[in-house]
Amino acid sequence: MKIRFLADNDLRKAILRGAVRQAPDLDFRSAQSARLDGVSDLGVLALAADEERILVSHDFQTMPETFGKFTYRVRSPGVLLIARDLPVGRAVESLLLVWEASSAEDWADRVSLVPSLATIVINRPE
Repeated sequence: MKIRFLADNDLRKAILRGAVRQAPDLDFRSAQSARLDGVSDLGVLALAADEERILVSHDFQTMPETFGKFTYRVRSPGVLLIARDLPVGRAVESLLLVWEASSAEDWADRVSLVPSLATIVINRPE
């Protein structure tokens, strides 16, 4: 299944806009369109699960623990955590790599740091 994202209320809007601008086919729902203002972490995770969307957030404080409690009872499409000080371009590039190079099933029931994608160096024979 192709990856679909949901922006947490705290996600910088420039990241969502940049990702959609570079990949118009990307299905990335904004927190505003999902009406997440004032919704608890559990509520946000439930919405993401209902819509089969990976949650993209800056919330390193409470989201990992809440995610653990949530996935104890319910399956989740996953959460991608992005450091707030990561440059927008790098965050966009990382999300697009996740979207293009993996499937939704690869991220299920996981909290992952972005970019935690290791650089792969291919040594070609001479």
